[in-house]
Amino acid sequence: MPTIIAVDRDGHEHRLAADSGRSLMEVLRDNDMDVMAICGGCCSCATCHVYVDGDWLAALDPQAPDERELVQDSPHFRDGPSRLSCQIRVADGLDGLRVTLAPED
Repeated sequence: MPTIIAVDRDGHEHRLAADSGRSLMEVLRDNDMDVMAICGGCCSCATCHVYVDGDWLAALDPQAPDERELVQDSPHFRDGPSRLSCQIRVADGLDGLRVTLAPED
């Protein structure tokens, strides 16, 4: 079972056990990490915006155009690390993945 390292908006680090195959958004939400996920993971709202640690970017699938468009519209967009956690599938190879919750829009 992979461990996700999530940094909340106050800068506190949390180590979260994550089942492979679930979305990162579900893991964050189910561990009370203050991720709104209004659309429920349909890639239509950007309320699950996170910053992925640079060392992990290459391990993730590339962003689809609709995800890219949503994060670019955020005032907290950062080119590269900005991702929607609903679009990241947890896998064994992501053990130790480090993300930081983006500020709320």
